[in-house]
Amino acid sequence: MTEYLPEGYLINTPKNKAAFSSLESIEAAIKNKTILEAKVILCSAKHDLIIDLGYIRGIIPRSEGAVGIETGETRDIAIISRVNKPVCFRIKSIEKDKDGKPVAICSRKEVQEECLKNFLDKLVPGDIIPAVVTHMENFGCFADIGCGIPSLLPIDSISISRISHPSDRFRGGDMIFAVVAGRDDFGRICLSHKELLGTWEENAEKFSPGGTVSGTIRSVEDYGVFVELTPNLAGLAEPCSNLVPGQQASVYIKSLIPDKMKIKLIIVDAFDGESPHKAPEYYITKGHIGFWQYSPKDCKKSVFTSFEQC
Repeated sequence: MTEYLPEGYLINTPKNKAAFSSLESIEAAIKNKTILEAKVILCSAKHDLIIDLGYIRGIIPRSEGAVGIETGETRDIAIISRVNKPVCFRIKSIEKDKDGKPVAICSRKEVQEECLKNFLDKLVPGDIIPAVVTHMENFGCFADIGCGIPSLLPIDSISISRISHPSDRFRGGDMIFAVVAGRDDFGRICLSHKELLGTWEENAEKFSPGGTVSGTIRSVEDYGVFVELTPNLAGLAEPCSNLVPGQQASVYIKSLIPDKMKIKLIIVDAFDGESPHKAPEYYITKGHIGFWQYSPKDCKKSVFTSFEQC
């Protein structure tokens, strides 16, 4: 499974770098059918990708750029957008260009087809996999789950604490972990993320009544202000004027009430400013989840995810 990683995982590894050190090492990679990675330096007018192999130049012809390109299932933007980013591929042959110089002919599509057959098609709901955030929309973010093959992570599955846009949580290129949530009508994998960020109790253990901590204002309602303390934990402060979602805040913790899954807060101060971008703090990063319960056992409200029923 680890052989078919999201693009970007292999490019700086010693094994990957060694493959481009000489013509002999490149020929060995061809013989061993090694999966490699390199940065795309140019996309030609014909949408062929030119890649930097160090020792020689590499070309991924458009027809070999991605699964579904030739049939139209995948749009050319999936190729064009790889410029200045790493791509995975397998070197198929060494040929001569018009000036007589050696050039490596490569295939990204072949690696993607193998990834689908040997890895992605075998995944079931609840499996935890690495992913790389590629781009974001209002409804969620897309992530590479293996060899450049995309999957959707809906915005309401990113965290328990509600956000207005995936950019509140991620940046393009972030290496994350995700859970296979199921498949859509076309058989494509859909993801979830919140189950890896800890339960209510696991997050609440970081805080104690009487402490003053930092938070992010996520929602301002007539009855109070919701302040995010962690991606999977938010508390409610009393109504306060002149506040807007996205502001940073200092909050005093009045009480934690596990049986009601509530945290009562008092806003000490609030100000404009972006929250620092932090890598997610994961409680689980591998294996399989069949059932995940966010809420405490004695809580009247039950919040859970059952992947066994997906």
